[in-house]
Amino acid sequence: MMDQGRFEALAALGLGFAFAGLIVSTFELVACRPLGFRMLQGERMAALASIPIIVFSAPFLILRNTIRGRRIERRPIPFVMLATIIAGFWSLLSGRLVLDAAQYIVGS
Repeated sequence: MMDQGRFEALAALGLGFAFAGLIVSTFELVACRPLGFRMLQGERMAALASIPIIVFSAPFLILRNTIRGRRIERRPIPFVMLATIIAGFWSLLSGRLVLDAAQYIVGS
């Protein structure tokens, strides 16, 4: 049986990845170009405005770049494992933040 804490962590992990995918898909639909970390290298105001988008879409971007790097550049498996752990932890944190914001908005 799964206790409440483990269930919430699993829900936050899944929600973090889903929210990241939603942000990336929405951006790519609206902007007609792929979202990436290079947005931070643009003009000062554009880079500043892109920070929240990058922060919440980072788990998706990390995994996408890691899979591409493994396929194209033949990056070693330990690198892929480390990137997956980082993306999972980041997803857990952003999912927890989204859950807390939703609970605050709903008022429970």
